[in-house]
Amino acid sequence: MPTLLTGLVPEAALTAEEFGDVPDAWIFPEEAAVLSRSADRRRREFATVRHCARLALTSLGRPAGPMVPGERGAPAWPEGVVGSMTHCEGYRAAAVSRRIDVAALGIDAEPHAPLPPGLLRRIASPGERARLTELSRARPALHWDRLFFSAKESVYKAWFPLTGTWLDFREAELVIDPNRQSFQARLLRAGHDEEGRPVRILHGRWRVGRRLVVTAVAHRVAAGVPGGAGAATASGRA
Repeated sequence: MPTLLTGLVPEAALTAEEFGDVPDAWIFPEEAAVLSRSADRRRREFATVRHCARLALTSLGRPAGPMVPGERGAPAWPEGVVGSMTHCEGYRAAAVSRRIDVAALGIDAEPHAPLPPGLLRRIASPGERARLTELSRARPALHWDRLFFSAKESVYKAWFPLTGTWLDFREAELVIDPNRQSFQARLLRAGHDEEGRPVRILHGRWRVGRRLVVTAVAHRVAAGVPGGAGAATASGRA
């Protein structure tokens, strides 16, 4: 069944989503252990987003084991699998793929509403803010600041598992294409994938619908380019 992520990730990536918490969503004991001091709301969203991840993994033909948050909150995925999860008010989703098809995935969802005052200045360069101002003037119905925030979240969610290094908001220069509903992030710090190839640019896509902003980044090695890296184009912190 199509999801909001359909068309934002490659065909090799499978997705699942929920627009509310699943009452009977279960979690493994290892996952429950990290929630010992969490509020009920956090427990419900944690369980539901993992419910989505397990549905996607099942569709991929992979067993659904514990997905315990590790370093920087990145969940553990089965061997040979890459994935990403996201949750916000009224939405939970996951995307997974075989690592041989996609090297890294990052997805994020946000409410389609303005960012809190002052946040954009802390996460965007002057050039990025100028471009967002132009977009807002051209298409004021879209909350470009929130889309920008979500896109940078997706960039980080793909970057960290791929390179194993931290990436600050200001260390990815983002350009949004309003017509193609895509974006490009130029990485301003050095990073290499597990094969030692440099990761310099990440590409993503975005969608606004059902009062949500959804973004996704998918990355894989460019075919026929020894030592190089390229972005996986789309077909058509949990």
